[in-house]
Amino acid sequence: MSNEAIIIAAEPRNEFGKGAARRLRREGKIPGVIYSADLETPIHFATSRLDVHALLRHHGGNAVFELDIEGDKHLVMVKHVDQNVITLNADHIDLLAIKRGEKVEVEVPVVFEGEPAPGTMLVQDLDTVLVEADVLSIPEEITHSIEGLEADSKIHASDLALPEKTTLVADPETVLATVSHEEVADVPEDDAAEGEEAAEGEEEAPAAE
Repeated sequence: MSNEAIIIAAEPRNEFGKGAARRLRREGKIPGVIYSADLETPIHFATSRLDVHALLRHHGGNAVFELDIEGDKHLVMVKHVDQNVITLNADHIDLLAIKRGEKVEVEVPVVFEGEPAPGTMLVQDLDTVLVEADVLSIPEEITHSIEGLEADSKIHASDLALPEKTTLVADPETVLATVSHEEVADVPEDDAAEGEEAAEGEEEAPAAE
């Protein structure tokens, strides 16, 4: 994650229910809630949908930023986003209040780079891995090279090179991906024979006068 401060403006929200949420969305805003064990009650707010989309696009699902609710700033991280199943727009966002220097457990995407050995293919079992990281240094993704790996090779969670200030929480033996032989489509014998007969028939057919 970038150390550059990200600030998103918001406004307090006092109206609740589906009708209030629809009105906000018509205005280009979405409702949200800040949760924390240190808060007596959750904080309800509304913010720009476009700002949320830009945040998620550039900083991922574990984004950390400051939410400015009319001058009252809260250091938060994304906890959950509800998406519209048709438009894929964010409809609601849950945030977790955090503190500088705090460590959190997060699921971080794993990206495999390179190509395995010829005649093989990568089968990815898990897209993310659970780690613990400083709230201001959460990696957006963890990369791992599979260049030249042979069939039956397995990539375990313990094989990942983790960024600074990040430690593995997942079971080290967790299999993230496996290199397998490429699958070759089976052609039924009858179909193969028909194909050969057809080809022979075309070769033997006399040329049209």
